[in-house]
Amino acid sequence: MYPGTHAATTPDKPAVIMGGSGETLTFAELEAGSARLANHFRAAGLQRGDVVALVSENTARLYEVYWAAQRSGLYVTAVNHHLSAPEAAYIVRDCGAKALVVSAGVAGLAAAIEDHVDTPVRLAFGGPIPGASRYADYDETLAGVSAEPPADQPRGADMLYSSGTTGRPKGIKPTLPDRRVDEPGDTYQALFGPMYGFGTDTVYLNPAPLYHAAPLRFTATVQALGGTVVVMDRFDPEQALALIDRYRVTHSQWVPTMFVRMLKLPEQVRSSYDVSSLRVAIHAAAPCPVDVKQAMIDWWGPVLHEYYAATEANGITFIDSAQWLERPGSVGRAGLGTIRISDDEGTVLEPGRIGTVYFERDERPFEYHNDPGKTLAATHPDHDTWTTTGDLGYLDEDGFLFLTDRKAFMIISGGVNIYPQEVEDALALHPKVLDVAVIGVPDEEMGEKVKAVVQPPEGVEAGPELERELIDFVRERIAHYKAPSSVDFTDFLPRTPTGKLVKRELRDRYV
Repeated sequence: MYPGTHAATTPDKPAVIMGGSGETLTFAELEAGSARLANHFRAAGLQRGDVVALVSENTARLYEVYWAAQRSGLYVTAVNHHLSAPEAAYIVRDCGAKALVVSAGVAGLAAAIEDHVDTPVRLAFGGPIPGASRYADYDETLAGVSAEPPADQPRGADMLYSSGTTGRPKGIKPTLPDRRVDEPGDTYQALFGPMYGFGTDTVYLNPAPLYHAAPLRFTATVQALGGTVVVMDRFDPEQALALIDRYRVTHSQWVPTMFVRMLKLPEQVRSSYDVSSLRVAIHAAAPCPVDVKQAMIDWWGPVLHEYYAATEANGITFIDSAQWLERPGSVGRAGLGTIRISDDEGTVLEPGRIGTVYFERDERPFEYHNDPGKTLAATHPDHDTWTTTGDLGYLDEDGFLFLTDRKAFMIISGGVNIYPQEVEDALALHPKVLDVAVIGVPDEEMGEKVKAVVQPPEGVEAGPELERELIDFVRERIAHYKAPSSVDFTDFLPRTPTGKLVKRELRDRYV
């Protein structure tokens, strides 16, 4: 299924509602707009397997571009509009884009990359791009193009770039599916549709940037299955609750930092919004502290569903609220692929032992574009269909996965492995902590020592007293050797808009 299916049956139903402005894009409008753009791409000479780069803030129009590519056998590369011009231009060049579509909402970035990319087709929607001359007006260009669906509509795919939390972003290029856009076989529809109950009655709230994998793929899946997507321009904790109340949202997806921000709203604010319409609240993208998740279940009820996956789509685990309450901290059992925990030499480890998390598949599901070295590094030394994204964890006796951290972030102090995530979890709900990151810093005696970097809430005085309070707080909850030896305070911690800490930037300040 794809939106065109529903344009024929419910043409006036909103496929997208923008939460801030209330702007809507109906299924009929989405079908006609994406068909026109697909026909334009074809007339411009784009062939199956070519790439369309998209630079846009969260907008309804973004979905026209996405579905035009999906119904044309093209890859779509959504570019993080928060990147610098050199970083964004690198992605457009690296993906080999034959078409570049930009939004006037990110006009500064669009103008800055204009002379640093080489794309034959360039379109700008939402208004002009001041200082740029090579973008054709989207509406004028498509005004005379037919809205009839192309006769041949091979299914495309996304080719997204990792967030770059441990290095330069990597392009993840899947194999194009051998089927039409309206034929069955889509993994997300087949897997998540029945699991979460996505359908024509779904109202799905998306609070995250659409250039990331999960927000883009899940909202597109909801549209393909006939549901309505409510898109926030950017996350705001109280506005999110207001949108759930206003639109009677049934499904949503979050990252743990969003939970923390909502939980820290005053009780009278939280209780003033009705969230009883929520049937499923999905969370992923980063580990969720046990205390945070327990507090959300206490508030929203047993509607939380967690999955563990990556942009690489090499495997996935699932866990619902009932299972999690029996195994707090787990991210679930495998729903796609077989989990293998391996040491650095490639030996598979027994339950309870921490190692690198691999997913075994029948064939390799991805490769890193233009980087065979990174592809090799993500592959098990003895099995070329086992791949990893660098996470560490262990399995229990029943096959439930527990994550400990990313291998790149592990601290080795005096020969002992310390996982920063455990320390961060201990501090997450402390009332004087707005945000926290834990890193290893060089130490002559121990090799590394544990340092916490804390962003206090507004009005909280940072200094030696608070540092001592936080260290003691951690020592009451986990082993003393894991507690920070020092705490630094900052006004800002580097996070991606989906909530992932960019520890590479933080560690560069100290190492």
